[in-house]
Amino acid sequence: MSDALRSRLFDALNALELIDPHTHINAHAPASTTLADILGYHYYTELAHSAGMPRQRIAEPGLPPKEKVARLVEYLGALENTIQSSWLIEMAREFFGFRDEAITSGNWESLYDRAAAAMSRPDWTAQVLKQSKLSAVFLTNDFDDPLSGFDTSVYIPCLRTDDLVFHLAQDAVRARLERATGSTVRNADTLRAAIGKLFEHFANRGARACAISLPPDFSPRQLDDAAATAAVDDVWRHGTAADASRQRDLGHLVFWTLAEYCADFKLPFDLMIGVNRGVYAGGVFQGRDLYDSRVSLIQYRELFNAFPNVKFPISVLASVTNQELVSYSWIFPNVFTNAHWWYSNTPTYIEHDAAARLEAVPRTKQIGYYSDMYKLEFALPKFAMYKRILAKILAERFVVDRGWREERAVALGTQVLRGNVDAIFGPFARA
Repeated sequence: MSDALRSRLFDALNALELIDPHTHINAHAPASTTLADILGYHYYTELAHSAGMPRQRIAEPGLPPKEKVARLVEYLGALENTIQSSWLIEMAREFFGFRDEAITSGNWESLYDRAAAAMSRPDWTAQVLKQSKLSAVFLTNDFDDPLSGFDTSVYIPCLRTDDLVFHLAQDAVRARLERATGSTVRNADTLRAAIGKLFEHFANRGARACAISLPPDFSPRQLDDAAATAAVDDVWRHGTAADASRQRDLGHLVFWTLAEYCADFKLPFDLMIGVNRGVYAGGVFQGRDLYDSRVSLIQYRELFNAFPNVKFPISVLASVTNQELVSYSWIFPNVFTNAHWWYSNTPTYIEHDAAARLEAVPRTKQIGYYSDMYKLEFALPKFAMYKRILAKILAERFVVDRGWREERAVALGTQVLRGNVDAIFGPFARA
């Protein structure tokens, strides 16, 4: 297989205008203001901590951004083999004109100053979006987010529901729900009605999805009326002191209700499955969670069967779960493969997983990639990584092995990168 073939395919894919269907962008501050915003991304702090940096070195209250970068740079040499390091170098080159091979103690300050100057420009956010060929990004919005003060055609709301399902026993979360909906919850029916008001608010502000991150032991199920009534009554009376089984039942009630409203409002329900929270108690901020291979999609069979008209884009935390996801997408019309999440987001796993999906799942049912980013600058290197891998797969397995014309391979790549985002979540306007 020639490098020229891969290059041509990459160039065609790289010309596409994309929508990022899952990020953690703050629509009120979407781009970085200093290099500390970039190096503070949890991938770098996790890896630096893993390589020997004491957590306290960057957790010190009031630590100036430049000093934080100085402390992290000390550990970049140990990370230069990682894909995350290549993202950093690609960002520095594409956005700030960096030309050195690595960021070191001898050159980081000049890079910091160039980055700060670029980021201070009033059009910096628009420039990053344009250079990254992004026309819109999906957000991750708390259920009580007012969704005001930003352009919802560029920053697309998404209803994130983890707190509702897993933390509603907390007094503060219940108070937030009642404030956000103007409701007084007394029983299962008024709880369902309050959740319906959240969907109305999000739908009226242009939301295109509902989403949740799920632990490996969660198995959705529908409660009968007696169990639903008992769960709401116990938790609203006793909060976190309520019986543990009632708290679990409340989570099942809320989750099932979310799926019902997704059906009513025709919103896809993004499920990100398999994360154990707080495994490494001594880890840096956002660096404490890991996957658990004991998760199985069989736990979701009742859900998938009960809601045939709800689209379920599924992300799995580990590559080892990908074959099961492929098989469920193969069989269930309402299950879709969704990107390469977190610990699966490295080239070796992406190539294996994406190739399996492309060879086994209908082409209309695959969402190729999302960045999961917190700052806009990460879209460029992350999507570029995926597009290089996708070009390699298309070149090797479709053009060479199966004799496809290049144009046909590009059309497949275009569909998983952009067309299916429009079909599943959209449609969206194109430039």
